[in-house]
Amino acid sequence: MTLESDIKLPPEGFLQSRTRGPFSTHNGPFYHKVEGETFWHGLYITERHCNSRGRLHGGMMTTFADGLMATAVARANKITAVTISLNCDICAAADIGDWLEGTAHQTGLNDGFAFVEGKAWVDEKIIFSVSGVFRLLERKD
Repeated sequence: MTLESDIKLPPEGFLQSRTRGPFSTHNGPFYHKVEGETFWHGLYITERHCNSRGRLHGGMMTTFADGLMATAVARANKITAVTISLNCDICAAADIGDWLEGTAHQTGLNDGFAFVEGKAWVDEKIIFSVSGVFRLLERKD
């Protein structure tokens, strides 16, 4: 089992995310970086993120992907949203010790539904691409 003390420092500009919900916090630690209108999420892959073959688990990929897309929707609309549909196309494997990084952007908005696309990579290798639909939530006063 990889200990928290074994986790490396993230690349320059990335900060540990501290405002995630209990599920994401438990499955991290996740990192983020923002430059202007662009954001990135990052994760050092540890043993607990992997399947029995030591490769990043598909469920962990979709967890990361969901966070990417939710962030894109929140940044575009200044409001939270819930996932309606998530499609993740796995392109390659990632291993323990790899730095997984990704971003997403909103491609459309129609009647309270946001459409999003994103991708994640290790070095120059695309690990997955993702698309989804999110339902904007009403603001709480």
